[in-house]
Amino acid sequence: MTKPLNNRAWFFVLPVFAIVAFSAILPLMTVVNYSVQDTFGNNQFFWNGIGWFQELLDPSSQLGEQFLSSLMRTLLFSAIILLIEVPLGIAVALSMPREGWTVALCLVLMAIPLLIPWNVVGTIWQVFARGDIGLLGWVVNRLGIDYNYTGDPIDAWVTIIVMDVWHWTSLVALLCYAGLKSIPDAYYQAARIDGASRWAVFSTIQLPKMRRVLLIAVLLRFMDSFMIYTEPFVLTGGGPGNATTFLSIDLVKLALGQFDLGKAAAMSLVYNLIILAICWVFYTVMTNVDAERERIEA
Repeated sequence: MTKPLNNRAWFFVLPVFAIVAFSAILPLMTVVNYSVQDTFGNNQFFWNGIGWFQELLDPSSQLGEQFLSSLMRTLLFSAIILLIEVPLGIAVALSMPREGWTVALCLVLMAIPLLIPWNVVGTIWQVFARGDIGLLGWVVNRLGIDYNYTGDPIDAWVTIIVMDVWHWTSLVALLCYAGLKSIPDAYYQAARIDGASRWAVFSTIQLPKMRRVLLIAVLLRFMDSFMIYTEPFVLTGGGPGNATTFLSIDLVKLALGQFDLGKAAAMSLVYNLIILAICWVFYTVMTNVDAERERIEA
């Protein structure tokens, strides 16, 4: 005799569904509504259909050219961030102690940058990188390098990248460290018996066991870097010119600066779809590689 299912437990989930509906679904519906309309003020809206999407995806239009330029800058920034922070985070995690009182000290020190609010990080680096009163700017200029992140696009990019690496590499390192701590000592004992080199231990034991946490780290860092707004906006305001105007900054300027809600809503929906698509590609490729490796090992 089968035991009857008790569906009363679903009542405990209803508050969660209500919160998600209020905080995510309803705003999304509002954005979709704005994306197919135009307004001339006074809260009067006019049907525009897919006009904003057509203009946004047309590189020959002003909006399309602006969107494509911002998208390329954002993709380039995310690629650079992943190429720097993931290997650096792995290296930091490998160098952290596994036991003793220094473990807690290292974990606290690594967590400190993650606790600082984004706007504070931007303000810190805004002062830190100034050539007149900032330590970094003063030292670099004293070395004979003409450094000015407010006037030179390359300096602005380097400053934002270094700022992001300082702020978020700790996240990758802590995730990788958690993956390393989960590896049983028996694996290392077997490697020592076989006389495996340090590289062999890393490539055959540590890296494969970190694949899942690396997937999480790559997805988190891609989403964060692709949606970055506060730090570069506080540091450079998108300048000099449009050199550091990423897609998020461009979207906020369009929505709040020009109050062009239709175009901004269409851009935000395409922005969201791009993030979902790239994250799906990352997840699919990395999980397929993981499954193929396990099949070969089996």
